Parts: sequence; C-alpha cells; structure tokens
Amino acid sequence: MKTAIVLFNLGGPDSLAAIKKFRVNLFSDKAIIRAPIFIRFWLARLIARSSARAAEKNYALMGGKSPLLAATQAQATALESAMGGDTKTFIAMRYWHPFALEAARAVKAYNPDRILLLPLYPQFSTTTTGSSLNNWHEAAAQAGLIKPTTTLCCYFDDPAYADAIAALVDAASAQAKAGLPPGARLRLLFSAHGLPESIIARGDPYQSQIEASVASVMARLKDRQVEHLVCYQSRATPQKWISPSTIEAIEQAGADKTAVLVIPIAFVSDHIETLVELDIENRELAAHCGVPGYFRAPVPNSDPAFIAALAGLARRALAHGNGLCSHQGGRACAATHKNCPWTKYAA
Repeated sequence: MKTAIVLFNLGGPDSLAAIKKFRVNLFSDKAIIRAPIFIRFWLARLIARSSARAAEKNYALMGGKSPLLAATQAQATALESAMGGDTKTFIAMRYWHPFALEAARAVKAYNPDRILLLPLYPQFSTTTTGSSLNNWHEAAAQAGLIKPTTTLCCYFDDPAYADAIAALVDAASAQAKAGLPPGARLRLLFSAHGLPESIIARGDPYQSQIEASVASVMARLKDRQVEHLVCYQSRATPQKWISPSTIEAIEQAGADKTAVLVIPIAFVSDHIETLVELDIENRELAAHCGVPGYFRAPVPNSDPAFIAALAGLARRALAHGNGLCSHQGGRACAATHKNCPWTKYAA
C-alpha cells in the first residue's frame, strides 16, 4: 500500500532572526503554558523578550540555527530507506517550519492509501506528542486530508528501542571509564526534559514512562550494577518542576567526588538542549563543582539500530490498523494517567 509516515518533532529556528518567533510559538501553546489565552500570549512574548539575548548566544554556538531539522531529515531519509516499498516520510514540526499544515498539504498531494503518525518522542506527554497530535488533526482538517490513519502514541520501553539506547550507553560508558583513573566511581545520569509537577499531577504519563525507559535500558547494560539516577533538565517557568534537576544531580556528584555520564534519555536528536545545555553549560557547572569527570552519551540521531527500531515500530503499528496504538499494541500506561492519549483518542 502507498504509505505516508509523518514524523512529529519540536522544530527549531532556522536563523537568528527566527528565534523570537519560534519561542513565542512555543510558549503560546496551551499545552506548555496552561493559562487563559490572553495571559498565555502575554507571557509568551514576555519570556521570549526577556531571554532573547541568552537564546541568541546559545544558537550562535550552533552556527546561528537549530540543527534539529537537518537531524530529523536524516532520520526521515534513513527510515524511508529501511521501510522500502511504496513509503514516503514527511516531517511535521510543532513550533517552526515545516509546520503541520505544510506537512498535511504535502501528504495530501502524495495521496497515500494510509498514514502513520510517528512521534520522535519515545515517551508520551501532553506537552509534546499530545500537542503535536492536536495540531495535526487541526491541520489535516484545514488541508482537507482524509485518509485511514494510525497513530503510534509511545514506545518508551520497546525492546528494540531500549537495545539501541543501551548499546550507545555501553559504548559511552566504556569510553568514560577509559578516561578515568582505575577504580574511579562513575554515575549514570539519565537526563530528561522536565515538566511542572502540576502537569504530572493532572495525569500526564511522561514521568512514569521516563522511569520505565531507564529501567528497560538499565536491564540491558553490560554493567547493570553501575550507579544511576533519573534527573530532569531545562526548567523554563517559575513553577515547581519534577526533580531532582540535572543541575542538582551534577552538584551532588561534585560533593560525592564521582564522575558522571549524562544520558539524554528523552531526546533522539541533537539540538540546543544536548549541544549547549548538556555539552557546554552543564560541563562548565561540573567543572565548577569539582566533578572528577563529565561525559555525555550520544543521542541516537540516525544510528542504524535506532532507525531499525523505528522501522519495526512503524511496521507493527501499520499492521495494527487504523486508530491509536502503542508499541505494545494496546494502552501501555496505567489507567491512573488520565491524560494518556487513550483517554481522548481510543474511544
């Protein structure tokens, strides 16, 4: 069958001039800033304006733009090749080009027999996959795109995905140990993007899926007894966020005189939060705190094992047929998570 696979991702500014508009788009999303519309739009512009200089400096460190689109395009090309047959991939970014409406129009022109919506977020959150799904449905309606559609909601502990991440961690761990004195302590910091506690309290399954991802990866490591900790980065609002923060974890490692290997468990592509926040800012923090060694495991990007895992997930989802599915087929998180997509879309 003629198949369109739509990859969901965050998006990023493609020039220094686009940074402010990108950030306004981000913080105007009701899934991100949960306030009445007039307050949300005011806050979005306030946040974008107040942090403009810092954002411009950070994007300048990456050549003046986000690398996320290029990384996603490479993943799309690799996935299309792995799928074979009559399959074409499309990219729908949430906050910058190509937007969902651009993707929906391109899919309509392709005229597939079926569509697969595949998030590049392994763990579901209302702030990421949930927001992209809502945006896609609006865009598809506006484009007049009506085709049988399968939605893969998550794959946080899919065996092939976990195998791919574990292999990257094993390689990075071996490299880190080779750079440390014999017998030196090494702690794995599984760093995920954070969320306000209030969003988790309302039933978002993200934190539990992060923890399940980490457990699945740890079970596959060569050294399963290595110290490890789940932590959260990129706090963006004054609310109380889930903890411990990655900053706190690094500070504690300094106090404990243990080296750290940071693993960006929620990201599958390099972008500002890996290349600047983890690789530059947190490395400087580690040095300031006296951490005896700071290392970072790579994200999958176009790693062949990760692409093979995505292809396997895509094939199983398409075989599942129209509607919502997880990597397990049915609902993959507990019913207590009331903001799981199965509450909204499975009926």
